[in-house]
This record gives sequence, C-alpha cells and structure tokens, in this order.
Amino acid sequence: MSHARTIWEEGREPGRQVVALGVALALTAAAVELALAERISWGFDILFVLLCLALALLVTPRDFFTVGVLPPLLMLLVFTVVAVARRGALGRPDDSLVQAVIAGLAGHSLALCLGYGLCLGCLAVRRSYVS
Repeated sequence: MSHARTIWEEGREPGRQVVALGVALALTAAAVELALAERISWGFDILFVLLCLALALLVTPRDFFTVGVLPPLLMLLVFTVVAVARRGALGRPDDSLVQAVIAGLAGHSLALCLGYGLCLGCLAVRRSYVS
C-alpha cells in the first residue's frame, strides 16, 4: 500500500536547478526592490526568507548540502551585484564596493539568519523523514 507523500518527502529538483532558480529569484527580488524603492529594504528580506525555505523544500535529498550552504552565498552574490550596479542602495553612495556589500550584509543580517535557520531546519526535518 502506498502512502501519500508529505511535504518533507516531495523535493525532487536537482541541486543545480535549485541553485539556478534561487539566484534568478533573488536577483529578480532585488531588481524589483530597486525599481520600486531604489533601496534594498524589508520587502527583499521577506522574499529572501521565503525563498530559502522554498529552496530547502524543492531540492532532492541527494543535494541537501548544496542548498544547505546556499543562503549566505546567495545573499553575498545578490549584494555584490547590487553594489556594482548601485552602491547607494545598500549603503552610502560614496562607499567602496566592499563597504557597500558589508553594509548590505550587516543591514539585512536578520533576514540572512532567519532564512539560513529555516533552510537548515527544514533540511534537518526532511532528512529525518527520508532516512
């Protein structure tokens, strides 16, 4: 007898596809924020946290490690791209590239910690259901 699959057992996407989806959606969220508010604000933070959770639910169990290390790298990548395009969106307009990225990471550290924590927690729960 087959049982209905739970949300913890559903993830079937390979790690590479999940990473590509995460990068595309995070950059899109940042671009929308820049278009609407000309700064990276709490809207990006909310979308980032939800994205981290969604990626942890989508990935196949074989690629848990890939998604487990993704949130900080994803935020670093997005803020580096934003700092290259518009430094004033993360810090002061006269900041250097490194200063702008660090200011962005510091200013959005709560979203990073929440997203990373939810991602790792979700992967841990999924691992207990898969094993």
